[in-house]
Amino acid sequence: MKTVYSEDHNLHAGLLDPRGGEAWRESSECPARANNVASEIREQQLGEIVVPQPFDESKYLRLHAPDYLEFLKTVWDDWVDSGENSPNARPDTFVGAGMRYADTRSVVGRLGRYSFDATTPFVAGSWQAIRASADVALTGAELIRGGDRHAFSACRPPGHHATATYCGGYCYLNNNALAAQSLLDGGASRIAILDVDYHHGNGTQSLFYRRNDVLTISLHADPALEYPHFLGYADEPGEGEGHGFNLNIPLDFGTGWDVYETALRDALSHIERFSPDALVVALGLDTFSGDPTTHFDLTTDDVERMGATISTRGLPTLVVLAGGYSVEWIGRNSVRFLHGLEAAGAPVFAAGIPFALVCDRATRCNVGHGITGGSPWTDTAGAHGGCRRG
Repeated sequence: MKTVYSEDHNLHAGLLDPRGGEAWRESSECPARANNVASEIREQQLGEIVVPQPFDESKYLRLHAPDYLEFLKTVWDDWVDSGENSPNARPDTFVGAGMRYADTRSVVGRLGRYSFDATTPFVAGSWQAIRASADVALTGAELIRGGDRHAFSACRPPGHHATATYCGGYCYLNNNALAAQSLLDGGASRIAILDVDYHHGNGTQSLFYRRNDVLTISLHADPALEYPHFLGYADEPGEGEGHGFNLNIPLDFGTGWDVYETALRDALSHIERFSPDALVVALGLDTFSGDPTTHFDLTTDDVERMGATISTRGLPTLVVLAGGYSVEWIGRNSVRFLHGLEAAGAPVFAAGIPFALVCDRATRCNVGHGITGGSPWTDTAGAHGGCRRG
């Protein structure tokens, strides 16, 4: 399995988080996270590590608003030009009920306009790292589109909390959502996103909530008790054309593998019925019992079981690194998940999916989809919408 990784993530450093009675401390979302993942992959000889391709900003604009992208690019320089002397640019005022989303010229106001919490700061190198992280995910999507069975995008900063117009939860561009959109733009008809981070992927949900070409499923701590608090409940099925294409599975504090496995297999059964062309996994390793943010009780062995369970569906799978804040353990837990994914069985299609050859919707699906090295597609419902791999 190839891993996509960029050293540019190290430019997003020196971040500070407010915590309780302490004034400030180093952010849990620190460079050592991704550095330890890359180090463990090299040590365990998991496979080739490749650098990301550079992508045009039009790729990010497929899901993110132009004004928000401009904010991400310019906020640090505006912060410095304003005379602020804090080492991190972060908001201290947010848009509340009854307030306007005004086009404020104040950099502090813009930080509040485009952020939904205070845990997602900016430093001098942030934009370069944010962009590199998105490119890591997009390059992983290209590997899957090119026929790789599995690929791992070691992204930092993470992405699943980022919406079209907001950063938050350490996230700026939504890496796994951009990867899914890129696969669709490359010819896929349907993509599933499975988010196994401890925290609900509110950004991913919001980006696809009214769409039926992306199935979004999230297993996470109950938001009635845990961040992000205001989204991620079980009664959020999607809206309009997207109704029925979002599934949240909130889990109680203390969840161990027995409960988690049941929820995961339920999620996978929904994915199987959706019959996607590929799967994107938002791999949050903060479900691990040793993580400082978790109230779950999963072991490293359980993390490997998770990868193996997901692999049983045989889908081309892009794994995108999300959370996980135990610096000591994030590397080995990443590798154990990927070992489970790789070891669980043979691929459904030995040569991957040539997305350029998806069927013409005007024809019957039983003519096949040009799948190389595997079974043709068959029409199980008498129309394109019912086609499945046979």
